[in-house]
Amino acid sequence: MSIYDTLNPMQKEAVLHTEGPLLVLAGAGSGKTRVLTHRIAYLIEEKGINPWNILAITFTNKAAGEMRERVDKLVGFGADSIWVSTFHSSCVRILRRHIESLGYTTNFTIYDTDDQKTLMRNVLKSLEMDPKLYKDRAMLSVISTAKNELISAVEFELNASGDFRQKKVAQVYKEYQSQLKKNNALDFDDLIMKTVQLFEGSPEILNYYQERFKYILVDEYQDTNTAQFKLVSLLAGKYKNLCVVGDDDQSIYKFRGANIENILNFEKSYPGAVVIKLEQNYRSSQSILNAANEVIRHNRGRKDKTLWTANDEGPLVQFKQFDNASEEADAIVRDILNSPSDYQDCAVLYRTNAQSRLIEEKCLQHNVPYRMVGGVNFYQRREIKDILAYLKTIANGKDDLSALRVINVPKRGIGATSLGKIQAFASERGFDIYDAFCRAKAVPGLGKAADKVLVFTELIEDFRNRMSEEAYTIHELIEDVLDETGYLKELEAEGEIEYQTRLENIEELINKAVSFEGDHEHPDLNEFLEEVALVADVDRMDDSENRVTLMTLHSAKGLEFPRVYLTGMEDGLFPSMMSISSDDKEEVEEERRLCYVGITRAQNFLMMTSARQRMVNGETRYSKVSRFIEEIPDHLLDSSRLEPRISKIRTGADFDDSALPWGKAGRSAGVSSFGPGNNAYASKTAKPASSPGFGKAFTVEKPSSLSYKEGDRVSHIKFGEGLVMEIKDGGRDFEVTVQFDKAGVKKMFASFAKLKLL
Repeated sequence: MSIYDTLNPMQKEAVLHTEGPLLVLAGAGSGKTRVLTHRIAYLIEEKGINPWNILAITFTNKAAGEMRERVDKLVGFGADSIWVSTFHSSCVRILRRHIESLGYTTNFTIYDTDDQKTLMRNVLKSLEMDPKLYKDRAMLSVISTAKNELISAVEFELNASGDFRQKKVAQVYKEYQSQLKKNNALDFDDLIMKTVQLFEGSPEILNYYQERFKYILVDEYQDTNTAQFKLVSLLAGKYKNLCVVGDDDQSIYKFRGANIENILNFEKSYPGAVVIKLEQNYRSSQSILNAANEVIRHNRGRKDKTLWTANDEGPLVQFKQFDNASEEADAIVRDILNSPSDYQDCAVLYRTNAQSRLIEEKCLQHNVPYRMVGGVNFYQRREIKDILAYLKTIANGKDDLSALRVINVPKRGIGATSLGKIQAFASERGFDIYDAFCRAKAVPGLGKAADKVLVFTELIEDFRNRMSEEAYTIHELIEDVLDETGYLKELEAEGEIEYQTRLENIEELINKAVSFEGDHEHPDLNEFLEEVALVADVDRMDDSENRVTLMTLHSAKGLEFPRVYLTGMEDGLFPSMMSISSDDKEEVEEERRLCYVGITRAQNFLMMTSARQRMVNGETRYSKVSRFIEEIPDHLLDSSRLEPRISKIRTGADFDDSALPWGKAGRSAGVSSFGPGNNAYASKTAKPASSPGFGKAFTVEKPSSLSYKEGDRVSHIKFGEGLVMEIKDGGRDFEVTVQFDKAGVKKMFASFAKLKLL
């Protein structure tokens, strides 16, 4: 029997159709890698194609390595002549031979992230630009986006037209590229952009590679950006023997520049293209696939396909709603303990890294070994260690490591030489480091640095004085440390995505503090730090590989587990508040694709969970069940809830709460999320009927007036700076519409938004 007879009919059709453009829509778990590798083998063995005429491109080195290994086993002799590599690796090989035509030498350097940041700081300094207004990470992010869209520095400048800030960014972009070329260096985005420029400017070089790669295969095509799309189209322009494999329903990397239109419009880009759907799933039970199909069909921007399997029907997908997030985490870990599966067969997936904190603590509490994928232990994250170091210094000035960690966090201009003098001074006199900081004026040769050190110690002493006040809480201390040290402002300089992630983690630490305060009649800072230290001690974890896997949904793509727990299924968390409040419907559609990815990671068992109340930034917020759960029909769920399911009134990707009994009037009046309001989380104007079991509830009253008006510039802790477009008196609170510079238009309650006038 031929190896091709082991394929199902649609897989076989995709393997045997070798000429012309081909789009293989490969649903989750449908064997796409098997199709790619067998197609390569068929081209060589049955069609007589030379191995060196084949190019297979994927996104990660791991995926390329796995494909290479499988191709080698199938093809045998000649397999090493096939190019199996990532986009970037392929471009490096091409540029090493031909980049001289672009004015570089072939021994160019490739700058990593740290190199880029160093260069950008030098550029900003040379242009005498204020680093507070033009942050290195933000500038690099804008430039990266431009390169992914194949927008050169010259074109960027032309597009800036009359926009003052964009003109400044264009100036930075031009100088950054100038410095790269001067150093004979390329950054990662340049690798693809320069290869495209090479092909467009040198027809003879392009022709050489078109002749070389007569058959091209691209994996994960839904994740390609504009530059990658152009690169592939140039290479395939002559023979058009292009096979792309992907799944538009798994396009979840828009934030990295992925353009879903590349796969949705494939037939327009390549007229006459053949489309083959791989809908048979080999991974999951039919019950799990039924749930996945129901969720994803609500997306409008997709190609129709329905997953099915020859596997058993399997148990229904479970949905459980808990009173709070702590109960949710505890129930998940207990279910894992009581399940017949090994730990390594279980995965807990969540939307944000910050959600891992409670899961980690419950795993430790129940002695369940776990591993973090795509992240680090919550208490080992840099921002958490920084804030805890501040708290330790405030609680105990004898902790030298903590004091040294935060003396220059955020940067205070205290150099290594100055710190060396202070440490020598402390060692000679038997002082703790913090005591030496307090005596900075007495340190020989310290000079002006002494004043900077004393600013730090005065701040610490001020915090200590506040902690002596009975009404002052630990979570208030954390919030004041973040604000008064300038730590939050420094985080913002890291770029929007990094800032948002780290802020979520810090908010989770505040949640921990509020929970601690609720559990102790007389909460004490030292006791809090002691509890955290015990929870954070992961050294006692079992070193075996039999561990539960904890990871974000983005990290889970491409993986599979017999038993999956999909947590935090609440509107405002998943889908995220930013996607819900965005005017771009595509934002929620991408979140729905992410949910689809999460569901289809499960093989035999899937439990989806939510919490009626979850602590966010130290406040208990009430949320309704995720719209993604509501999109799954009752008969497909084994549901255990604390409240009745909302009737099925949603159609398509949108949800109009005017159809509910309380309607739009209830929304504007601030109805809590026991009935959907304007926000997925209950407005701060909404007061719960009874006190929550922990933390504090929303009891913010409508202010008599606002410090800002329409037309003013304001700032928001998450969305950054923006322009107030409209203010409406909504009865219990003011409804404010703001056009944010980066986040777009947002509507919010004034009490909830905490906007600050600039």
